[in-house]
Amino acid sequence: MSDFFNNKILIITLTVWAITQAIKVILGYFREKRFNFKWFIGTGGMPSSHAAGATALAVTCGLQEGFDSVVFALACVFAIVTMFDAQGVRRSAGQQAGILNKILDDIYWKGKIESNQLLELIGHTPLQVIIGFLLGIFLSCLLYNIW
Repeated sequence: MSDFFNNKILIITLTVWAITQAIKVILGYFREKRFNFKWFIGTGGMPSSHAAGATALAVTCGLQEGFDSVVFALACVFAIVTMFDAQGVRRSAGQQAGILNKILDDIYWKGKIESNQLLELIGHTPLQVIIGFLLGIFLSCLLYNIW
């Protein structure tokens, strides 16, 4: 178990993810003047913790193993795929869920079916991904030098 806690790359990646999720909760609190625990465990929103965590993984791998290593190359490609997915496919799915929810609401109010809402906030805007990417670089470099 001590090997797990000595894995600098894993610990920094998880810490960056948690910090980014905490930022999302703080921003949500100021925006809506209420606390919602779903902001900490949920997906979507500003900033993208997917982008921050994947970027932190790549940067920390590069710092530890070298930016010319196979490990960095794998982590970098993983980060790119994660960020494209977060702002592409998952965002589109969230937008489609919003449209379907409006259709379901319309049908529900006409008394034809029972309505179960679909999750809409599952993807990120390009700005949310960019901010997550920048946070991932900054926080992973900062934490790597502290640890």
